[in-house]
Amino acid sequence: MENIFNYRIDKLEDYFLSINEKKFKATQVYDWLYKKRVFDFKKMTNLKKELIAKLETDFSIDLIEIVKKQTDKDTSKYLFKLADDNYVESVLMYHDYGISICVSSQVGCNMGCAFCESGRLKKVRNLETYEMVEQILLIEQDIKKRISSVVIMGIGEPFDNYDNVMNFIKIINHDKAIAIGARHITVSTCGIVPKIKMLENEPLQINLAISLHAPNNELRSKLMKINKVYNINELITTLKEYIKKTNRRVTIEYVTLNGVNDSKKCALELANLLKGMNAYVNLIPYNETNNLGFKKSPKKTILEFYDTLKKEKINVTIRREFGSKIDAACGQLRSKEVDA
Repeated sequence: MENIFNYRIDKLEDYFLSINEKKFKATQVYDWLYKKRVFDFKKMTNLKKELIAKLETDFSIDLIEIVKKQTDKDTSKYLFKLADDNYVESVLMYHDYGISICVSSQVGCNMGCAFCESGRLKKVRNLETYEMVEQILLIEQDIKKRISSVVIMGIGEPFDNYDNVMNFIKIINHDKAIAIGARHITVSTCGIVPKIKMLENEPLQINLAISLHAPNNELRSKLMKINKVYNINELITTLKEYIKKTNRRVTIEYVTLNGVNDSKKCALELANLLKGMNAYVNLIPYNETNNLGFKKSPKKTILEFYDTLKKEKINVTIRREFGSKIDAACGQLRSKEVDA
């Protein structure tokens, strides 16, 4: 029995046609699920009893469960328990332009980035589409407000779960579902080159963010194992092709680590790497964890890094710090639960 939240509306239409029903039934079911937020087939009052019985046989509407919530002034961290007793998490952030959510795409992560708590606990499995969709539905239900933007940057490497992530994006983007605009959806990857090439052929106007975190191969290979498979040169070449084909700007995510990648030399190298590209750098103050040896760069160092990039005509922002008083680093809340 498959979870109904795995189904895009076109697939649900195919299902209804296959059981000799009109395909508009899919729109009716979507309306109950996503607009009215009714998660019980028996309460879908414009469906015949026979059809409800058939839906109950063929689909589940099982929901993942919020088991813990931590809140700071503009951030909430949610820990979800899945049906198989695994845990994932989402971070909710309030901005002056709306509410964003950072969702997980895997239980654990195999990318093994040295500074990341998610990778400390290895990948258990990919999340199914419904387990990503329900992170949004349950948080909206909890805060009684609409989420305006989604970042797939929580636990896991989204491109290591490419098909389910693309299915998830197409569902939440659909106007009969959660209706989050494509330009308000960002997928973040550590740089899996073949999947970036696949993304450039998708009919989606979503945003692409690259977790770079170092300006040269020697340093990046120490911080990120993926660089030994797809190095910076290959990654940058692929990004230039992606930008040319999609005409979309790419975000370069750069977590500043004290004494590791935050020197003026690193900033100049990064500027040289990105010169002429339709890209901007998002400098991210590091969220320290107890299990890894890295420290947050001082504010003065981050500002100097920022100024160096600016002088080199690189578009750059410093991300506002979220959740420093709670376990908001990727995988932090889950690892506490798993380690307990």
